[in-house]
Parts: sequence; structure tokens; C-alpha cells
Amino acid sequence: MSTLNSTTLQPLTFLLTGIPGMNATQVWISIPFCILYAIALTGNSMILFVVIHERSLHEAMYYFLSMLSATDLGLSLCTLSTTLGVLWFDAREISLDACMAQMFFLHSFTFMESGVLLAMAFDRFIAICDPLRYANILTKTRIIQIGLAVGVRVIAVITPMVLLVKRLSFCQGKVLSHSYCYHIDFIKLSCTDNQINNIMGLFVLFSTSGIDCPCILISYVLIIHSVLSIASPDERKKAFNTCISHISAVAIFFIPLISLSLVHRYSHNAPLFVHTMMANIFLLIPPVLNPIIYSVKTKQIRRAIIKV
Repeated sequence: MSTLNSTTLQPLTFLLTGIPGMNATQVWISIPFCILYAIALTGNSMILFVVIHERSLHEAMYYFLSMLSATDLGLSLCTLSTTLGVLWFDAREISLDACMAQMFFLHSFTFMESGVLLAMAFDRFIAICDPLRYANILTKTRIIQIGLAVGVRVIAVITPMVLLVKRLSFCQGKVLSHSYCYHIDFIKLSCTDNQINNIMGLFVLFSTSGIDCPCILISYVLIIHSVLSIASPDERKKAFNTCISHISAVAIFFIPLISLSLVHRYSHNAPLFVHTMMANIFLLIPPVLNPIIYSVKTKQIRRAIIKV
């Protein structure tokens, strides 16, 4: 078998995949993709705009929401060109360097979103369990520190994971399963031993979402314990209502992420169509639904959007 190494003079190129078995109808399939991208970009841009310009929203909860919208914007933008390029123009080729750059931004924004959701869980925990000290704990300085910590953590773990891709050699079959470069999908094409890359990918997953998800669950166990100690049923309902939007955001992020990771690592015999659908759900559902959920369930955001 002939092997192509990333160090050769001839630049390596890979082939992206649209919707398997539906090449003739990909232009029509692109219509719902365009609508979903438009909703994601418009909705998250609108939330960012109202949080920045509406002084009544200059509070910790809405600062964290603006961080969530910024990561969703980044997640949508970093795959927009390749996804629509494949569906519209059958532009499937992508170079190794471009693939690594997209991989870096895709995974960075994904795990930043995980960190932001953890920060939002901490915000809800303080607001419900220790409301009198809420303003003193979550100051603007501390919010900036939390945001920087999320960004630094992600860059520190994603950078070596992406750079390790350079050590791999690739076979003639260089067809990716998705319309964008996803790490575990990419390293499966390697002809050489990719055990280090697999271990690094698992380390990144467990050191980000693997920590964030249990911490979010623990925070909600403490929140539920605190809410159940409240005597008034109306106050309990009000307390739980403040968490519904965040719980929904956590569910629509972690369920597709975990499902896609499991499909890639353990369902090797699953049809390619399953991989593609899981990848598109993981990519588009959180950026599309988050602004809708927060606009519908958060009265202050809804009023600010109507005012704008």
C-alpha cells in the first residue's frame, strides 16, 4: 500500500463528505442547512447585541449568556464555508493545513461551550443557594477571569492535540465522513500507529467535558436540595424556572456530543449516513436552539429583543 506522509513536498489533500447516497439532491438538502445557519447566526448575533447595548442586562447571568452566544457563533462560522461548499458546489477538497486549522477552531469552540455551560451552572448555583452574596461573588472582574480561564484551558489542551496530527502518515483513501474536519474521524485515516493521537483525544475530552458535565450535575443536585428546602411552592417554581433554559442548553449540547463520540469510537459498522446525521445534529442544533430557548424562556432577553 502506498503511503503519503505529511512531510512530502506534494501537499496533502482530503475529501469532505456531504450527505452519503444523496449527491443528486444535495443542492436541495442545502436549503434547510442554509436556514439553520441563518437562524444560528442571526439569533446569536441578536443576543450578543442586546446584552452589549441594553444596560439592564449588564449582569452576570447575561454576560455568561453572551459568552455562550459568542461560542455558538464561532462554532457555526468555522464550518459554514466547508459545509455549504460541499452541498452547493461539490467543493470537497481540503488541504492538511486548512483541515488542521478548522479542527483547532471547531474543537476549541466546542469545549469552550462546555466550559461556559459550567460557568452558567455556577451562576445559577450562587443565585439560588447564596443570593445575598451573588453580586459580591460574581463581579465583572471575576466574570472576565472565568472567561479567560475557559479560553486558556481549551487552547492549552487543543493545541497539542491538533499539532500531533502532523506526525501521522495517510493512505490513498483520504475521504472524511463529514463536511468538516473532526479529530477522531481524521486520525482514523492514518496508515501509521495513531494510539498517541487517540489517547490525546480522550485526554482532551475527559479534561474538558469529562470534568464539566459531572460538575454541572453536582451543582444541580445542590440546587435541587436548596430549592426543596424552600417552604413556598410558588418560590420553588420560580427558582426552578430560572434554571430551565440552562438545563435545556446543557442537554442539547452534551447529548449530541457524547453520542457522536461514541458512534465514532465504538460503532465502526454503523452506516456512514448515521455518522453524518449525528455530526450535523451536533454541529447545528445547539447554535440554533440556544438563542430560541433563551429568547422564549427569559423575559428580560425577550423584552430587550422586542425593544431593539
